[in-house]
Amino acid sequence: MKGSVQNKVVVLTGASSGVGAATARVLAEKGAIVVLAARSMDKLNKVAAGIRGKHEVVRLDVTDEEQVNEAVRSIHERFGRIDVLVNNAGFGEFVAFPEAKLAQFREMMDVNYLGVVRCCQAVYPYMREAGSGHIVNVASIAGKLATSKSTAYSASKHALLGFTNALRQDLKGTGIKVSAVNPGPIDTPFFDRADPEGTYVRNLGSFMLKPEQVAGAIVKVIERGTPEKDMPFISGFGAKLFQLFPKLTDKLLSGILNKK
Repeated sequence: MKGSVQNKVVVLTGASSGVGAATARVLAEKGAIVVLAARSMDKLNKVAAGIRGKHEVVRLDVTDEEQVNEAVRSIHERFGRIDVLVNNAGFGEFVAFPEAKLAQFREMMDVNYLGVVRCCQAVYPYMREAGSGHIVNVASIAGKLATSKSTAYSASKHALLGFTNALRQDLKGTGIKVSAVNPGPIDTPFFDRADPEGTYVRNLGSFMLKPEQVAGAIVKVIERGTPEKDMPFISGFGAKLFQLFPKLTDKLLSGILNKK
């Protein structure tokens, strides 16, 4: 059915918690065949235990090219197709630039950006052969509107957005759609590592999205074929305002953007 995820084979990375786990549940409820992928099989199995409907679990480290290629090959062999790839795996660490280590920049780029590239390269031949498919990259509003202590994280998401927009152009005429979902801060275990002191969560907790909200947006993007979705509205509006009036927006939003 056009506009439906029913019976579509959806590969979902970063599915062991937070947005990934919530998205897996929504997809399964709507009749999709969900392949949950992440590094921890223990966490994946716990998530899978609460899912009704067809699903599989696959161990996948997006930084390991060989493992990514083998996992995608085995998924295609198992189901005969891959209809949708949702690149959700990612992490962040909020560190002021003077204290940031180059290793942190490398790791975030390797997971948040190159991890997506690896997965896209792995699924592309199968989608191209089928003449259809949909790649959904979960980026971040931070890729458009950066905050303090996020030089590495924002750069990785900015790279991901640039890649996503260019990939969409490269794949025109192939039948493969490419989308980006750019959420603001989300109430997930992401902040256990990103903000261990809890400063950001305390200051902006009331503005945080719930995983279920983002999961719903991801599924709607799949159903509607939307090229890009910013959320919440205020964050998307701020990002657009910054593009048009950077000096004014920087002045107006500096208090909010520096609450870490």
